[in-house]
Amino acid sequence: MTESAGGGRDAEAVSRFVESFAAQLVEAGMPRMPARVFAALLASDEGSLTSAELGDQLRISPAAVSGAVRYLAQTHMVSREREPGSRRERYRVHGDQWYEALTNREAVLKRWEGALREGVTSLGATTPAGRRLSETLAFFEFLQGEVGSMMERWRVHREKTFGVE
Repeated sequence: MTESAGGGRDAEAVSRFVESFAAQLVEAGMPRMPARVFAALLASDEGSLTSAELGDQLRISPAAVSGAVRYLAQTHMVSREREPGSRRERYRVHGDQWYEALTNREAVLKRWEGALREGVTSLGATTPAGRRLSETLAFFEFLQGEVGSMMERWRVHREKTFGVE
């Protein structure tokens, strides 16, 4: 990894963190390249890097960077920013990227709930499969109800802990 470790950081230690955290993200279901790009952005002092910087740091092709960034932007994990006076884009993680990613998952949960409701109706609520779908639906409805209050508690905690609104 060639990205400046900044502030006297050990570049090898930073590289080990990036690869280790990326491996954890992959285990949780994120594709490998987006996981590596996200971890590299998270570990950068500015929280942003260009495509060339990401390619150099991770030793990956521009196409791999592009695909990874596309995935991360679609999941609201990174944003694209144009450098003033340049055609180059910078890719940035924000302090609230987890909040944004989780908030955007609410729409997915709503769609799953709709599909599960249809499944219960189609299969019959009293069949074993219908009961299983009903329980899954109840779980997602419960989760949906809890996410809103949990996110509000996080906003308060974040402001108190980090002074960020």
